Amino acid sequence: MIAAVQTYLALRRAAGFDMSNAGYLLASFAAFAVARNDTHVLSATAIAWASQAPSVAQRDARLKTVCRFARHIRVEDQRHELPPSNHFGWRKKRRLPHIYSHNEVGRLIQAASRLGPHGALRPHTYSTLLALLSATGLRISEALNLRFADITADGLLIRETKFQKTRLAPLHDTTAAGLQRYVVRRRQIGAGDDHVFVCDHGRSLRYLTVESTFRKLLKTAGLWPTPNGRRPRLHDMRHTFAVRALQASPAGRSRIGEHMVALSTYLGHVNIYATYWYLEATPELLRDIADVGESFMCEGEPS
Repeated sequence: MIAAVQTYLALRRAAGFDMSNAGYLLASFAAFAVARNDTHVLSATAIAWASQAPSVAQRDARLKTVCRFARHIRVEDQRHELPPSNHFGWRKKRRLPHIYSHNEVGRLIQAASRLGPHGALRPHTYSTLLALLSATGLRISEALNLRFADITADGLLIRETKFQKTRLAPLHDTTAAGLQRYVVRRRQIGAGDDHVFVCDHGRSLRYLTVESTFRKLLKTAGLWPTPNGRRPRLHDMRHTFAVRALQASPAGRSRIGEHMVALSTYLGHVNIYATYWYLEATPELLRDIADVGESFMCEGEPS
């Protein structure tokens, strides 16, 4: 069992998958199965091992990891059982995002531009970072990993993203000009490495530092606390970009389909279904879907 797990992990890693978490889980499962004298994947063993996790979500993730391994190994040996992947009945629930208005984005950028200390790079760093996130929908990790060489005439080169993919993100002229103005200031500090976004000492910005500063900016901009008790997140900038892009989608079913594919590619989604989720994010988009559905039911064909 242990040797089979190691072979499976080596194959997946050779194909470009990280497998760090899966490797840890499968090593744990293999040790558990060997302790029970199992020579093959057994559903009862997989469920018993997965049930050791403290939460339903973790149990589900553990069992699904074994299922993926079982599907692979069963190709050569049908004696391996395929556990029921939905045994724990857990479904992922997405948190409803905060969709920033243009006014709210402006207030956040203005608050960032007033950060201290006076004359430091910090206010320029955070105001540019927020503006870039708003204008491009980049993941915060992608923005923080940007280096000078990634800023090209054709856009931003986003390397080894969440799904180990590299893509090119074109920039609007105004966004490119604003980023270039910041880069000129950034180069003047002449310290640290070649990361685009750095602290005043030249070290690349860390996510925890940015998140802490962002919470302060929310209060300064009057966006926190909110009536519903949910704090707007940095990642909601990405949601906002996607929603605004969908709202600006051209009319016509074929045109909308092409727009969705383009948006999915631009955002670096591994599956277009992740992009379709944004249709549910605002009342305006849901109203459009309802209008099309009503038109189809009443007239027999979609608009």
